[in-house]
Amino acid sequence: MAACAGATLALAAGMVSADEGGVAFWTSGQFASLAATPASPGWSLAATPYGYSGSADKTKTFERGGLVVGGTRSTSWLLTLQPGYAAESKVFDGQPYVGLGWGPGTNRTSAAITVQPVLNLSRTDFIAGGTDLYPFASLAWVRGNDNWMAYLTGDIPLGAYQSNRLANLGIGHGAVDAGGGYTYFNDKTGLEFSGVLGVTYNRENTHTHYRNGIDSHLDWAVSTFLSETWELGIVGYIYRQLTGDSGSGDRLGAFKSRVAAVGPEVGYAFTFQGQPASLNVRGYWEFGAQHRVEGYALFAALSLPLGKPGT
Repeated sequence: MAACAGATLALAAGMVSADEGGVAFWTSGQFASLAATPASPGWSLAATPYGYSGSADKTKTFERGGLVVGGTRSTSWLLTLQPGYAAESKVFDGQPYVGLGWGPGTNRTSAAITVQPVLNLSRTDFIAGGTDLYPFASLAWVRGNDNWMAYLTGDIPLGAYQSNRLANLGIGHGAVDAGGGYTYFNDKTGLEFSGVLGVTYNRENTHTHYRNGIDSHLDWAVSTFLSETWELGIVGYIYRQLTGDSGSGDRLGAFKSRVAAVGPEVGYAFTFQGQPASLNVRGYWEFGAQHRVEGYALFAALSLPLGKPGT
């Protein structure tokens, strides 16, 4: 039986994947319209329900749960909560913002083929728990219709994770991600477009001795404001791995993953306790995936003010 598993693993090496389990730190699509505009001074809460369903056929294999698996299907539901604070005083003439994200969620992952000391035809794991911690800091500037933003974020791996499980909410390793964005917004014509580009540096997963390569990601949006409150647009993202995976636990090779997506966006602006608030709902259809699952994603981002500075 061990010889059979070894033969299957040798065949799988010709059908490789990238990013451990085909899962990256960065959740593509989290930036959309008005991404680079400065935050209003004071405390705020960003609540983001997120759903994703994706799959890959048996010809695409992944290292997941310490195993080499194929025919993967994964479904996740998360609610990320990010309390944050934007100070009144400027830093380098820009608006500073700091926040910390975390949330509960579920993940169900199935694999049609599992390679281990014995060969199974199928396996399904389910997990409900908390995500990793995501610290976030940014500086934003505005000059007329032009807005710029620089950010720094990362992953503190404290979420629900087990190296021998197919389904996880944490990624099992630390990461640092930095980037910048631009938003053009003309409040007279209602035209808006945004783009945020970033790069992720991954630390080694000490549980599996696997290290994801350096990842790049671009989130973009083009929209028009039909009124002072309603907005319609198109959103998308491009994710591309720049360097291959490594580490003694990487049994499939230094291969790179990529995917792109596009979809509709609807935004609604309103006031809450006399301050600006917003709700944004957007969906993504993925295409062009390589060495990762491909599917559909849904975001519903609610931003609420919690109080002005000093209150």
